[in-house]
Amino acid sequence: MIRMIMHGCNGKMGQVISNICKEDHEIEIVAGIDPYTGVENDYPVFASIADCNIVADVVVDFAAAPAVDALLDYCVSEKLPIVLCTTGLTEVQLARVEEVSREIPVLKSANMSLGINMLMDILKKAANILAPAGFDIEIVEKHHNQKVDAPSGTALALADSINEALENAYAYQYDRTKDRKKREKYEIGIQAVRGGSIVGEHEVIFAGMDEVIEFKHTAYSKAVFGKGAVEAAKFLAGRSAGRYEMSDVIAAR
Repeated sequence: MIRMIMHGCNGKMGQVISNICKEDHEIEIVAGIDPYTGVENDYPVFASIADCNIVADVVVDFAAAPAVDALLDYCVSEKLPIVLCTTGLTEVQLARVEEVSREIPVLKSANMSLGINMLMDILKKAANILAPAGFDIEIVEKHHNQKVDAPSGTALALADSINEALENAYAYQYDRTKDRKKREKYEIGIQAVRGGSIVGEHEVIFAGMDEVIEFKHTAYSKAVFGKGAVEAAKFLAGRSAGRYEMSDVIAAR
């Protein structure tokens, strides 16, 4: 049984992951970290990571960016692998993540969904076949009306996976209203839609002469990200130091 610390256990994703782990016989949460302790959990909860004295095999982090610094220090001190899911890290923090990965296993990904990461792999293969044949590439992403960043990090990650396969020969076009001209041949259009309670929808379009091929992923709840984080924790526990991605989890399955 893998022993896990849930950093940010009383947040929305922390509670989603807690429920997932209850039904998973391969992993258990042995401690939670959250400054808000007003939620009943099946494990002890500490207000600060520095107060935690529970032995564990891995940490999953879904908290807030300011809390990541102390978490990284703790994981290095305890030689604990960490699945880092918190977004909005500063450049200084991202540099620290890379530094820490030389001492402990660190998994960080733009999107924790197994489906999205499988899609990235598929898109690389599709791009190698379709782009040379003259297919135009467009990405449309949709999210709820409270999301502040556009395009989404996932949309950019999808574009990056395509562009990587094409040796980074394509430019990104975010807003076609700025320039009244036809699209360039070597570009990936990325459009953002915001409305209602859409959890997340990403559609990648390869448009050619007289045929269109579409790849689409829809997230109906945050559980898809929680499930991916749990699978990542199982993968990371016991690994050697290094920087890992969800693509490594996919490849190991």
